[in-house]
Amino acid sequence: MNLKRMIAPVAMIIGLLSFSSTYAQRGDTASMRQRQEAMMKKMQEDLKLTPVQVDSLNAIQKEFQPKMREIYMDQSMSREDKMAKMQPLNEERNKRIQAVLGDDLYKKYQQWMEDNRPQRGMGGGRRQQ
Repeated sequence: MNLKRMIAPVAMIIGLLSFSSTYAQRGDTASMRQRQEAMMKKMQEDLKLTPVQVDSLNAIQKEFQPKMREIYMDQSMSREDKMAKMQPLNEERNKRIQAVLGDDLYKKYQQWMEDNRPQRGMGGGRRQQ
């Protein structure tokens, strides 16, 4: 077989696979963003959050999400190490959320998050019926 004749089809296949993978990732990102927006809207309605509180929660989420994602994606760490490294971030994020919501609303927020946590496989959160 002629090597030059094989390069073009192989390059085309690689290009298509790369495109479809990128497209799928963008689709996942868009659908994840839609789910997050829907969850935030539901939380706003259920907890009767003000627009300022919603904006503050979104800002806090945007600040902490990349840091947590980086830890989560680190394949060199064990699950236990990841959880240990995320704990101080979770604590800091929760303190900031509590400062925005106040004690009473923060307790309702915690319960709401527990009740509405998305299922993640066998070890995910629970949903109340």
